[in-house]
Amino acid sequence: MAYFLQSSMFQASNTTKEEVNMKYPKFILLASVFLISLSGIQCEKKEPLEEIVPVETGRIEKEAVAVLHPTEGSDARGIVTFMETEGGIRIIADVEGLSPGLHGFHIHEYGDCSAPDGTSAGGHFNPEDMPHGAPTDMERHAGDLGNLEADESGKAHYERIDDHISLNGPHSIVGLAVIVHAGEDDFTSQPTGNAGPRLACGIIGIANPQK
Repeated sequence: MAYFLQSSMFQASNTTKEEVNMKYPKFILLASVFLISLSGIQCEKKEPLEEIVPVETGRIEKEAVAVLHPTEGSDARGIVTFMETEGGIRIIADVEGLSPGLHGFHIHEYGDCSAPDGTSAGGHFNPEDMPHGAPTDMERHAGDLGNLEADESGKAHYERIDDHISLNGPHSIVGLAVIVHAGEDDFTSQPTGNAGPRLACGIIGIANPQK
């Protein structure tokens, strides 16, 4: 009986060892590989992140456009285009929904037409800190474009070349806003020509060259 029990225990013991050896060799191998890899990661020297530097594209804008939308209570709307020419920027504006007569027409300093009355566009674009004046004056706001003249049907057409503004560089008007006023710009009252409330506002953006 004692021999039988001892023999059985020996067989059970041997069986257990064999099962262990069969079940766990892969686990032991994987654990060893993981520890070796972890050791290599910890020893690896960390390189500093490379600084990202903006790339200059050298793109030169040739044409911009502003779509004018009415402010609260106004019906004025239209389109203004700006095209680079040899003598400056050719401005062409077609606006409707105006009362007959003259209406102040300016470029304002912020491309923001979110306020119901258009005041979010700020004051006139004036990078040289000049007094307000007529578009033909040497000393004037860069954004002083004069007046639109609406006919009896409320439509106005405006076209001239201006050498105070640009589509590139420090005098670029891209991203600013065009404002049409309810009244006439008298060219003398400071700082806005006493042109009255804002009837329409449009943000100046890059025109699609493939249109």
